[in-house]
Parts: sequence; C-alpha cells; structure tokens
Amino acid sequence: MIPKIDKEVLSVRQLLSLEQLAIPAYQRPYKWSLKNISDLFLDIGSHIDKSAYRLGSVVFHHRQEQDEKSWLDIVDGQQRTLTLLLAVKAIIDTRLAGLERQDLKDALSDLQPLVEEFMARQRFASRVSERNIQQNYRELSRLVSRPEFSDIHIDCLLNRCQVVTFVLTDVSEAFQFFDSQNARGRDLEPHDLLKAYHLREFNEHEVELKAESVALWEKLPSDELATLFASYLYRVRQWAEGKSARYFGKAQVDLFKGVNLDRIGHFPYVESLRIAHHFVDEYNRQYQRKIDGQKMGFPFHLDQMIINGRRFFEMAEHYQQQVSAIIKSEHKADNDSSPPVIMGEPLGQLAGRIIKTLNTYGKRNRTGDQYVRSMFDCALIFYIDKFGTQRLSAAIEKCFIWAYRCRIRQQVVQLATMDNHVLNNNLFRVIRDARLPDDVLSWPQPTLRAADNGNNSRKAGSDAKDELVILFREMKYYE
Repeated sequence: MIPKIDKEVLSVRQLLSLEQLAIPAYQRPYKWSLKNISDLFLDIGSHIDKSAYRLGSVVFHHRQEQDEKSWLDIVDGQQRTLTLLLAVKAIIDTRLAGLERQDLKDALSDLQPLVEEFMARQRFASRVSERNIQQNYRELSRLVSRPEFSDIHIDCLLNRCQVVTFVLTDVSEAFQFFDSQNARGRDLEPHDLLKAYHLREFNEHEVELKAESVALWEKLPSDELATLFASYLYRVRQWAEGKSARYFGKAQVDLFKGVNLDRIGHFPYVESLRIAHHFVDEYNRQYQRKIDGQKMGFPFHLDQMIINGRRFFEMAEHYQQQVSAIIKSEHKADNDSSPPVIMGEPLGQLAGRIIKTLNTYGKRNRTGDQYVRSMFDCALIFYIDKFGTQRLSAAIEKCFIWAYRCRIRQQVVQLATMDNHVLNNNLFRVIRDARLPDDVLSWPQPTLRAADNGNNSRKAGSDAKDELVILFREMKYYE
C-alpha cells in the first residue's frame, strides 16, 4: 500500500523508508559528480543549526503492476534521492557500529534492510550510472568517516533535511512531466537557481528583508536578469580571473555563490567584507538618516567575493541599474546631435565619434560584430565599476582599439574567437590589477597593418570606406 505522501514534507529518513521506491527505465543516467557531492555536504553543514532545511522536491509516479504490486517511480529528483540513499548507506557501513546515540543507531538499523533491498533490486541500464554510483559511494564513505562529521551531522541529515513530495497517478501525466523537465530543458534558468539558493541563505530573523529582496527581484524582467548574468556579470568575473567565459548555464552558477557572513568563520580574507557589511547597515540605521535623508549603498565591485543572501539581491539590482544605464547611454548617442554623455560624463570628440560609429556602422548587427561589441561593453563596464568616470573618454578609446582589433583582423568572429581574444590579450586582468586609470590607459596595443585585415576584401583600397578602419587610421593604429 502506498502511503499518502502527495504534497507532503518528508525528512530524508521518511523518504528512504518508502519501501516502494524505484527508478524507472526512462530516467536519464545518474550523473552527479564529486563536486555535486561536496556542494551538498557543504550546504547541509552550513545549515546544521536550523530546525529544518529544505533540499528540494521529489516527484513520483504511482505505478500499479498487474500483480497489484505498487511502486513509486521517481519522475523528478532522482539525482538527489539516489545520492541521499548512497550517503545513508555509507553511514550505515562505516559508522553504525560505533555510534553512541541509540536513537541514531535505531534509525539507521531500520533503514539498513530498506537500503540494501533497493540496491539489490534496482537495475541501471547505463554504465555511466554504475560508474558514478561507485565513485560517489567511495567519496561519501570518505566524507562520513571524517572526525568532523559528527552525530549532529547524521541527525541533521536524517531528521532535519527535508524534501517536498508530489505523487502523479496517471502515467501519461508522468511522462508529460518528465519530458517537460528533461527534453525541453530544465524548468529553471540559472538566475532562478541563484534566487532559490540565496533565499535559503537569509537568516531566520530577516523575514522582512527577505520579502523586500524577493519583491525587488520580481520587478526585474526575467530576460533582463538572464542577460545581466550571462552577458555581463559572468563574463567580467571569468575574464578578470583569466578564465574562459563562453557559456553561462546551471553548471556555472557557483561563481555567484560566496560566503554567508553569519556562518563562516572569522577568516582574515572575510573581515573587510564583514566590516563593510555591518558598517553600511549601522550607518543607515542611525537617527541622523531620518534628518538628512542619506542612504549608503554597499560598495559592490564586479570581481569581489559574493556575500550570500540579502547582499546578493542588492548586488543584482545595483548592476542591473548600472549596466542598463551604461548601455542605454551608449545607444542614446546613436542619433543624438549633442555630445554623448555616459554616466553623467560628457565624452570627448573622439570618444563620442567611437560610440556613434559603433551604433551606426553598416555591419554592426552581424553575429561576430555583436560578440565584439559585447567585449567592448564588458571592458567599459568593468573600468567604470573600478574607476568611475575618471578619464572615461580615454578609456573608451582604449577599449575600442583593444576590442575591435579582433573584428578587423578576423574574417569570421565566433564565440570562441571572442573568448580567445580576451584570454590572449586580457584587458580585464589589466583593469583588475590597476591602481590608477593610467595603469589601464598606458597599456600598449599593437598597430594593425593592411595585410592583417581579414574583415575586408583583399582588393587594394577596399578598406578605405570601412568605418572601423577609418577610426583606427585616425588614432594611428592602422597603416
């Protein structure tokens, strides 16, 4: 008989006590890696002081066989459930005999036959599943055998870690659900996963702040958030570290997971963040703010360590506004006869011409040209994030020569071309390491020769009307 678990919250112990658990043949292979295992245990460890910690959801299809045997086929949540089962098996195999707490010994003893029966009857068609199960079980055995993995951690895993369960009774509904989750791409975008993660990072006393953060996040259009993270924040952070930044997906969201200041130890590298975090809050709470109306924002930087929870949402809002303002200012210069202004700073004549040219030249909408524009925009955003509008016109000239050298040299610019150009000639590292604007503006760039031009026809004089080449010539970077 299937227990009534539809729309219920179950502890890990209750989940693994379900005798009818099964993984259907149509499920994809078990692909959780050692990093997934490490992340799960770090996540659990950071929430060990909570009365309950939600791990996500598990969706079942209630399957009835002809002999009236019933099964709970896991439709969604296989990776997590199988990992939890392997973790409990590892605890049973390595720790059960030595446990002092009788309640934990009893709980694990009750689970032992159920776990063994599941592993004995379950068949995995994929060798990928078998390999990952063996590899992850060995890693889990190492983790749970460590001295710091105490009885408290075992209790937390079994009794305070929870999942929400749903049960579907119609097989067509189950397949429809499965297809929607797997075949057409998963339900959540990377920024949605970050939202869920950082909401969990709020402290219990921050209920009002949590509601405010959610409200601000929900006001931002989803497509704008996706662009903000994929096209700007991710690329800048990766390139500043000298790392590739071609694709931003769910496997890359860890880049935007940082430290929880209430849970992490007093390590020296965290103290500057901790000081700024508490000073900003204290400043804004002072009664003088009710008189002068001033409010201090947190001093965010694109390449700094993320502060989990509330500050992450503030950071997203801050950069959504800043990036939008910069991009909007750039493109406003398109048909405007007045001198271009970016972030309130009037541009010099040459910088103004560069921006207007980038917004109007004939081939600007080609895919390759869009990649190069992305490089230019990201570099300019990173410069402004560090130095504000100090010597902004000169910075625009430098970013233009650096980025569009790639466009002029290449007949075809692909995503890999853009990425390789950055990594081989990394302006982002220069900006990151710079102490003063001059450290960036004095960075030398080589002159292009006509023979290097792969973007124009090889016929003599064919580059004479190219708007980009004209600018390069005037700036003495083309001969």
